[in-house]
Amino acid sequence: MLRKALIITTLLAPFNNVFAGAIDFRVGSDAAELAFLTQNATFGYGGADIGFGVLINEEDDFIANASILVSGSSKGDVKGLHFGVGVKVYAGSLDGPAAVSLDVNGGAIAIGGRIRYILPSKVPVAVLGEAYFAPDITNISDFDGLIEYRIALELEITPSALAYIGYRKLEVTFNDNVEYDVDDSAHVGVRFEF
Repeated sequence: MLRKALIITTLLAPFNNVFAGAIDFRVGSDAAELAFLTQNATFGYGGADIGFGVLINEEDDFIANASILVSGSSKGDVKGLHFGVGVKVYAGSLDGPAAVSLDVNGGAIAIGGRIRYILPSKVPVAVLGEAYFAPDITNISDFDGLIEYRIALELEITPSALAYIGYRKLEVTFNDNVEYDVDDSAHVGVRFEF
């Protein structure tokens, strides 16, 4: 437990050149994730969204992640549409159910993207979809592949607080195509900006 707390504290340490940040916390029936999100204005044309997170589930699986996503708005008539592409790095330890006892350790570098659409209404609501994929060639140690996708419906409570409901699937492949779901459930979450 002390090791997990130390890793979380290290991942959430702020970096220089940061001008905005947020804490995102989501819980589902089998998993919870805490993430620190920030932006860096010195990366690329419009800056980049940077994130550091830690996911744990009821099987004592543990996956840390770091991501960088460059995003922007559409140039067309759809002003509420935002796209992003980026890279996400995963590292973790999978124990699996007590009856199976996996003891799998590894990591992956995934490429992916996000699409977010702010609905044209008086209520500040948005629909979000994101997906990341890491083939065998970008995995290390025991991991042979990783895929993550998530959809969510977001509601802005205040300008600095967002609540959402969604669904995520995070699947790791190892040992000759054995597929294991680290998370495959609905979740609720909150994001606080500062």
